[in-house]
Amino acid sequence: MSEEHNEVNNTIGRESTVVPGRFGEPFAIDDEHVLVSRGDGTAVRSRPLFLCLHGWGANEEDAEDLIQMVAPLSDYVALRGPYTLEEPKGTYIPGAYAWFHDNIISGDDLDYDAYAAAKAVDDWVTTHVPDDRDVVPIGFSQGGTIAVHLLRIHPERYRAAVSFSGYLAPGRVPGTAPADDRLTELDRPVYYCYGKKESVVPKYELYACAAWLEEHTWLNTKSYRNLDHAVNLDEFNDVRDWLITNDLASGVM
Repeated sequence: MSEEHNEVNNTIGRESTVVPGRFGEPFAIDDEHVLVSRGDGTAVRSRPLFLCLHGWGANEEDAEDLIQMVAPLSDYVALRGPYTLEEPKGTYIPGAYAWFHDNIISGDDLDYDAYAAAKAVDDWVTTHVPDDRDVVPIGFSQGGTIAVHLLRIHPERYRAAVSFSGYLAPGRVPGTAPADDRLTELDRPVYYCYGKKESVVPKYELYACAAWLEEHTWLNTKSYRNLDHAVNLDEFNDVRDWLITNDLASGVM
């Protein structure tokens, strides 16, 4: 057995009981469902390209809406998760996709799925984005988790990251967060935000994510009053200011 094949096997876990398949099974981004900004994503090459990642039950159009609220004049790509969600009786839910095999997962299952998703997105970036172009991942919930995990597998490639209501893979499974030490040395800017009334992601997961990011990145974090598992204008305004402060946005409307 080759070393490459053995490495892949070591990052695949148990069978899921929600989305069919095994946690951590590798996949590739479907180019047919990638939304790209004007000029084929090259209209503002002097600024980073934003990599937009949706949450559970959403799609690339939702991810596109996110970037329009915080950096509307910047270049972006919005990607679709690989898993189509179904009703309990097996009926497909129109427009509902996911990156992970369940909505909120933890432990080894999250390590496996976060690595598989980040690896697929990073492979897509390697294939489609010139090496000299800065990239900033930005995502909500599962997408926010992936935005941070991209820094944990390939921190040199990503200029910064924005996570709305994301959570953190524990990194206990060997090989699923291979660049944590390198990330600490690079001091990448990260904006992490969530609602004080969050009812989907457990509060301790939010606090653990913020604490880990404080140790491993140049973190700006904030929680928002009366906000549940969602986004709001206050978040957008703060992220927009943060992007400008860090020379990451091309301007605002």
